[in-house]
Amino acid sequence: MESGTDAAPESSDETIMARIAEGDPVAFAEFYDRHAGLLLGVAQRILNSVDEAEDALQEALSLVWERAPLYNPALGKPLSWALTLTRNKAIDQLRRRQRRLGVLVPVDPTTQRAVTDFRAPDDPLFMDDEMRQIRQAVNTLPPDQRNAIELAYFSGLTHIEVAEAISAPLGTVKARIRRGLMALRDGWEGCL
Repeated sequence: MESGTDAAPESSDETIMARIAEGDPVAFAEFYDRHAGLLLGVAQRILNSVDEAEDALQEALSLVWERAPLYNPALGKPLSWALTLTRNKAIDQLRRRQRRLGVLVPVDPTTQRAVTDFRAPDDPLFMDDEMRQIRQAVNTLPPDQRNAIELAYFSGLTHIEVAEAISAPLGTVKARIRRGLMALRDGWEGCL
């Protein structure tokens, strides 16, 4: 390939993560540019606050930078790992807020209906291609799996809280989430 006007081929997330593990700030910036919108959208969906979502995203991305040498590609894709870190940081932030207010907010029927519908706001943050693909993929799941995944990943509930919200045994909830995530993974890998 000639240098000059020809664009270099886009690096895979795995390649970028390997470079981050070596301390490459350019690779980290590339990962950020590629996925920050989606990660922020997940945090904002859980926290319903842009400021708190930005804080959760910053904490999660700090962990990506610090723990990149520990990342194991055999356990999943870099984006999945970053989504999990972001979700966990958003849940931590939500719990800090609830402790600060002295309350734990149960899932009310309105919130559960909103999560079940899983309609992102008409905000450009939510309208990128990856988010649209994720919404479409989640909406193809059977209703029991979709509901459990949406409550856990988009509302930030723990598995125990999901079980309480949908009045199902904890083992059933875990199985639904696992089957749904496996179906999403298989479907997502088929798109790559």
